[in-house]
Amino acid sequence: MATGEVVVPVWALSTEPEADPVLADKDSLTAERLAELRTVLATMADTPVVTLEAHDVPRDLDRRAGMRLDKASPLASQLAMLVKNTPKVTAEVDSETLYRMVVPAKVAGQFGSGLVKPMIAKSVSAGIRSPLIGKAGIVGQAAFVPVTGGTVAKAGAAAGAAGAMTVAAPLVLAAVAAGLTMHAEKKRTDALDNMARLLDKLHDDALAGERDALNGCVDAIEKATSILLDRGRVGASLGLDSAAHTISVAMSKAEARLTRWRSKLGQIGGTRVELSALRETFAGIDEEGGEFRTHLEIAALAIALKKRVIVLQAVEHAQLNEGNVFQNFTQALRADQARVMKLETGISEFLGELSAVRLDRSHGVRDIVFRASEVDKLLEASYRIRAIGPGVPDRAELADVWVDIVQERDGSVVVFPARAS
Repeated sequence: MATGEVVVPVWALSTEPEADPVLADKDSLTAERLAELRTVLATMADTPVVTLEAHDVPRDLDRRAGMRLDKASPLASQLAMLVKNTPKVTAEVDSETLYRMVVPAKVAGQFGSGLVKPMIAKSVSAGIRSPLIGKAGIVGQAAFVPVTGGTVAKAGAAAGAAGAMTVAAPLVLAAVAAGLTMHAEKKRTDALDNMARLLDKLHDDALAGERDALNGCVDAIEKATSILLDRGRVGASLGLDSAAHTISVAMSKAEARLTRWRSKLGQIGGTRVELSALRETFAGIDEEGGEFRTHLEIAALAIALKKRVIVLQAVEHAQLNEGNVFQNFTQALRADQARVMKLETGISEFLGELSAVRLDRSHGVRDIVFRASEVDKLLEASYRIRAIGPGVPDRAELADVWVDIVQERDGSVVVFPARAS
C-alpha cells in the first residue's frame, strides 16, 4: 500500500440475514467503488443494508453538536461488540474512533426522505468536516477495506452472518434514530435562534407565548429520547403526551396560517402589487422583525419538534416487537410523516410563489413624482422578498444519509445529526 494512504475499515450491516455476493472477497475499494456497491446492495437486498466506516477523529471536532450516550447504552455496547468480534484492521479501531454509518438513498427513503435534508453549516466547527481529515491527510486518498466475519448480539443472542455481512438490526436502529433526532434538534435550535432575534424587534407577547409553549415541550422529549435509546419504556409521568398535544396544536395553527396565506396570494394573482398593499396583506414581509417571518419560524419550530416526536414514537413502536425492529421503525415513520411533509412542502412552495411576486410603486394621487428614496425602498423590499424563496430548502432528491458516531476512549459515544450526503 502506498505510503501515507489511509486504511478505512468498512462493515456491511444488515437488519436480517442476507446473501452478500458484493463485498465478499474484496481486498480494498476506492470511495467511488464503495458508493457504487452501496447502491447495488440497497437494490439487491430484501432488507435494509447499510455500511459502517471507521475513521480517525477529525482535528478540532466540536462535540457540542452531538448527543452523548453512556457506554452502557445499547448503541455504545453493540458498537463495541461489533468491533471486538471482528479482526482489527487498524491499531486505532478500538480506541477513539469516528464511525460513519452510510444509509443508501433507497433505504433512506424507506424511513422518510422528508426527515433529513441537506443542512448548510454556519461554521466549520458546527459539525463534521467533510472530507474527513485523518493523521495521514484527507481521507479521500483512503483504501476502504471490507471487514469480514463477526456478529453483533441481537436481543441477547448472537445473530448469524453471511459472508462479509453482519446482522445488526438494533445497532442500525439506534444509530439512525439518534441521528434523526439530533438532526431535528439542530433544526429546532436554528429556529429558536432566529425567533429570539425576530421577537426582540417585534415585541409580540402572543407569538412569544407560542414559542415558549413549544420550547416547553423539549424537556419531556429529551427525557423520552434518553429512555427509548436505552431501550426503556416511556411512562405518562414524563409528560410526552401533553408535549405531543402542544406540538399538534402548533402544527394546526401553522396549517391554518398557510391556508390563509395561499388564499391571499391567490387574490393578488399575477399582477404587479404595490409594496404598501403587500405589506398590509403579509405584515412585515420585508422586515427582519416582521410578524410574517416570525410566523414562519414558529412553523419551522413546530415541524422540527414534530419530527422528534415522530422518531420517538417510531422507536417505541419498533421496540415492542424485537423480532422485526427496523421494519417496524420504518413503517411507523412512514405512517406519521405525511402531515409533516405536506406542511413543510406547502410552505416551501408558497414561499417560492411569493418570492416571484412583482412589486410596483404606489399610484396614489400624490405619487406623480417617484423620488429616489422611494426607488431605494422598493428595490430593497424586492430583494428581501425574493430572498425568501431560495432560502427555504425544497424537497431534495433522494440522497445517501450519513450518521456520524464518535466512540470515546471511555466507551461512551457521541452521535451527530444525520445529514444528507
